[in-house]
Amino acid sequence: MNIPTNLKYTKDHEWVSIEGDVATVGITDFAQKELGDIVYVEVETLDQTLDKDEVFGTVEAVKTVSDLFLPLSGEIIEFNDSLESDPEKVNTDPYGDGWMVKVKFSDASEVETLLSSEDYKALIGA
Repeated sequence: MNIPTNLKYTKDHEWVSIEGDVATVGITDFAQKELGDIVYVEVETLDQTLDKDEVFGTVEAVKTVSDLFLPLSGEIIEFNDSLESDPEKVNTDPYGDGWMVKVKFSDASEVETLLSSEDYKALIGA
């Protein structure tokens, strides 16, 4: 299982990459394997400011629909439009082309609440 050490993670199986005050968010390799084939990613919160742990979208797989929870408070400034026509990128490249949103986060202290790769491995028993 792929759990890059340069990323942060959430208990909701999302990964976070921090660059300055912008966080890129997607779901983990573990999450996409659990969900199965992703058929649709919906994010209708573009340009909205949300609090940490609020639902920012949903991911639909063949067998289930799951909410996506924002790992850091802030404004959703970008959605990965390529997922509209090619949602399976979440399965094939969850940490690359399968990213979901970019967030201009408003509270840098929240970054400290995210899990390290080691903590995430322990969470999923890897």
